[in-house]
Amino acid sequence: MRRKQCEITNKDTIDAILNRCTIGRMATIGKDGYPYITPLNYVYLDNTIYFHCASAGEKLENINRDSRVCFEVDIPLAYLDLDYYGEVPEACLVHQFYHSVIIRGRAEKVTNLKEKLKALNGLVKSHESPGREFIPITSNTPAVKLCEVVAVRIETITGKSDLAQKKNLQEKKKLATYLLDRNLPGDTEVAHLILGDTNS
Repeated sequence: MRRKQCEITNKDTIDAILNRCTIGRMATIGKDGYPYITPLNYVYLDNTIYFHCASAGEKLENINRDSRVCFEVDIPLAYLDLDYYGEVPEACLVHQFYHSVIIRGRAEKVTNLKEKLKALNGLVKSHESPGREFIPITSNTPAVKLCEVVAVRIETITGKSDLAQKKNLQEKKKLATYLLDRNLPGDTEVAHLILGDTNS
């Protein structure tokens, strides 16, 4: 990673990002040699990415031919607009704060029924509404036989957060104050993260 100051080295932090997201993007290698990217509902369990899909389709064909995949999630946070910079600012100064995780690994269809049920129940639970439980999926649930569950076995994983790490202490405090005063969605979280980085 070129910008080492933005690298996330704490596994718990990477795990938290993967558990916070429910949609990721997976790149497989197409038969024409081009990357093929698919958005996926997923769940992160036991250091493995799981998703379910139909029993036929391009991404499964690609995986069957070459199991190497790249999987990515990101969380856009606050967006720093031109108002922060005062009158007649340069357009290139606008900036997006974010978290992201990139995984390289091998994808395979899950054939073990116990693992398949664990993944399917995990997928449903990750979308569960507070106070409302779902009926557990069992081997007798008809949909179990109609879908495939794919596991991405992680080989390498990297995380990155852009939280004004290159700024000095004074600029970080100025940014945090601006975001707290502006109070748009994501602003408070980023302000506290920037100040937390300042105090670490």
